[in-house]
Amino acid sequence: MKKLLLCISIGLAACRHDPLIPGGGTPNPNAPVVTSQGCHPDTVYFENTILPLLISNCAMSGCHDAQTRADGINLTTYAGVISGGEVKPGKPNESDLYEKLVEDRLDKRMPPPPYPALPADKIALVRKWIEQGAKNNACNDTSACDTLNRGFASNIQSIMQAHCVGCHGANNPAAGINLTTLSGVRTVATNGRLVGAVSKLAGFVPMPPAGNGLSSCHINQIKAWINQGMQP
Repeated sequence: MKKLLLCISIGLAACRHDPLIPGGGTPNPNAPVVTSQGCHPDTVYFENTILPLLISNCAMSGCHDAQTRADGINLTTYAGVISGGEVKPGKPNESDLYEKLVEDRLDKRMPPPPYPALPADKIALVRKWIEQGAKNNACNDTSACDTLNRGFASNIQSIMQAHCVGCHGANNPAAGINLTTLSGVRTVATNGRLVGAVSKLAGFVPMPPAGNGLSSCHINQIKAWINQGMQP
């Protein structure tokens, strides 16, 4: 059974991933199937949920990114997740990716100590995605984007957890930036680095560096939260 590792980068610039479509000029034949009916609440989508989760927690530079390929495993693409994670569609208990997340033996668990295990709700999403066939799917959220009365605990924290804390968690946060706390997020929001990074503006290190990045709705919600006074 292949060993999946979690590598925590020690610098912001080092926390990098590789794009799904190098160069961006040629359509990716392995691009996910995008539903045109919006996001179904009972479906777990690879591109929207699973890939950001794995990129944030497993595909750092020096670990399972496209260049390092620790143990020969690249978790920045659908094909890499299926093969490297030994994913068997419909069978989470026979899939190495899932088994590593729920492993009781600490020396076998992903992520390894001293870093905490992934939250139960995130592990449940991986399990549900595999149970639903481990499809290469995606969705476009057609619902209205609510930017009113944004709060850190009720809105922004979940965005950080889904896309950022793999690099910028409480344990050895990249570049000393801890995005698990209100004060940490406020710091990079106040100096403009948060919006610059997630909007992938010139002069900023794009975050997250792989995949499609944050949705326009999430970016607008972060901006609204900042403009509304960065409420807890």
